[in-house]
Amino acid sequence: MFNISFALDYIAHRINAKTRHGVHSPFVYKLIDEVIYDFKDKPEYKSIEELRKNLLQDHRNVTITDLGAGSHLNNQKVKAVKELAKNALKSPRLAKLLFRLVQYTKPKTLIELGTCLGVTTAYLAKADENLQVITMEGCPQTAAVAQENFDKLGLERIKLEVGNFDERLPVLLQSQQQLDFVFVDGNHRKDATLNYFNWCLPKVHENSLLIFDDIYWSQGMKEAWAEIKAHPQVSVTVDLFWIGLVFFKKGIAKEDFKIKF
Repeated sequence: MFNISFALDYIAHRINAKTRHGVHSPFVYKLIDEVIYDFKDKPEYKSIEELRKNLLQDHRNVTITDLGAGSHLNNQKVKAVKELAKNALKSPRLAKLLFRLVQYTKPKTLIELGTCLGVTTAYLAKADENLQVITMEGCPQTAAVAQENFDKLGLERIKLEVGNFDERLPVLLQSQQQLDFVFVDGNHRKDATLNYFNWCLPKVHENSLLIFDDIYWSQGMKEAWAEIKAHPQVSVTVDLFWIGLVFFKKGIAKEDFKIKF
């Protein structure tokens, strides 16, 4: 049932979504033109994609501690690293977009919820090697592989925290003066997603960007995304189907965009 619903949502999105030419907001047009549709190759991508290839051949098993909504593909507790690399990692196309979003928004702080094997984290960190990236992962064995990968890539400014998001995130947020860039890719449940959003709100500012992964994952995630879009502090959202971008810009009309990606 999930696959049918997901496929129908995807078809509907493709029918209704616009390209840059159907967008009248100067802010969103520039974002699409300069960031979302910038498909040129960049030298920083190469080492991370080499790492991805190696992970796809990694036969080691890890025991999964799943504190979120789990996987629609395979809920076995022991999985091969190569299986995680195949099914759980962001696609190169999406990970490269996250890289470009970091370069475009120039955050001073970046928090990621859901490290997995660390490939997307590496893209976030490579976008600005002076940036402190804090990434949180609920599964200790997966986190250990991620840390190996950060070491292989020489990414020393990534702080990896392991534990339950519901317990650790509020403590982390208290230590932050403000939130510039937050990527939420963990615990794909409605209540949890809305909690993370609401916990972040007191620390967002006009140039903050919150990104929510898998906004069509389930009925609950679709409902969470609808509530986030409707929040009065949110000014602009960009629905790329796979992820949703949330902006808090002042002085522009509140508007929600569906963009083909």
